[in-house]
Amino acid sequence: MSGTSYIARRLLFAVGTLYVAVTLNFILFRLLPGNAVSGMRCQACTAHFKAAVEAQFGLNKPKIDQYFIYLVNLLHGNLGYSQYNNVPVWQAIRQPLLNTLPMLALGTLASIVIGVVAGVVAAWRRGTLVDKASTWTALAFYAAPTQWLGLLVMFYLAPHIGLPVAGISTPDLGILSTPSTWQVIDDHLRHMILPALTLGIGMYGQYAVIVRSSMVETLGEDYVLTARAKGLRNWAVVWRHALRNASLPLVTLIALSVGYLVAGAIVVEDVFSYPGIGLATIDAISHRDYTVLQGIFLILTVSVIAANFLADLIYLKLDPRVTA
Repeated sequence: MSGTSYIARRLLFAVGTLYVAVTLNFILFRLLPGNAVSGMRCQACTAHFKAAVEAQFGLNKPKIDQYFIYLVNLLHGNLGYSQYNNVPVWQAIRQPLLNTLPMLALGTLASIVIGVVAGVVAAWRRGTLVDKASTWTALAFYAAPTQWLGLLVMFYLAPHIGLPVAGISTPDLGILSTPSTWQVIDDHLRHMILPALTLGIGMYGQYAVIVRSSMVETLGEDYVLTARAKGLRNWAVVWRHALRNASLPLVTLIALSVGYLVAGAIVVEDVFSYPGIGLATIDAISHRDYTVLQGIFLILTVSVIAANFLADLIYLKLDPRVTA
């Protein structure tokens, strides 16, 4: 099979998966009891008023008609309108999503760096106390609840390093004078370090274990023994020869971790009151705003599918034998 055929097959699989995910995303929220309209509690929320709102959002139509309307709107890039405050769904989730993405990127980078270093050290010193300590520490952090790690970071680490533990910006920033672009970036970065660190230390364990296992196998290969026989330094043997060939499982794990990262971000953002997509999800659940929840879950699903498709492309680059 050629590289083009491989990419076309993986792309077709991704599109099919996306269609199934969109359909399930529609069905699951229709199976939940009630909606934002039935949950209205106010003096003006009479039965006639609720019926008018349901008609406005098309909730009184048959489910199959709602489904086709939903598909047509998606094809036009329309995620619908919030049933709670009648604003476009994309407008409601755009800013929280932009707040979450840098924090997720920072947390993912921290988890990969810490995990790869811990895994390589454990594999290189396999069977020693260093190996056991590194592996068990990684497993302990990976098994710990994310919200518990967040509380530990908040109570025991934050006071010593002077970083903020809530929000995304300092409340009094810009009151006395207009802040510079660098001041705004620095302030946002300081607010996202602790949430990102919590995600990082909660995720690095799985990377450490996978890298260690793959490296132990790779370090016993003939080409590694040949590199050692040539007199190459340990650094060159590990990082230039062994780690690159042991990176395929790591690529898979990074792609599969996207969904877990987002789920972890919901908990972390709640702990640190970080105004990202996690808090937006919790707010939509409390208001039974299923249209916004549909939009959030759709974006998260697309992210996971895109990450897996990207992993397939990286596979092709790292190991052309996958087309066989």
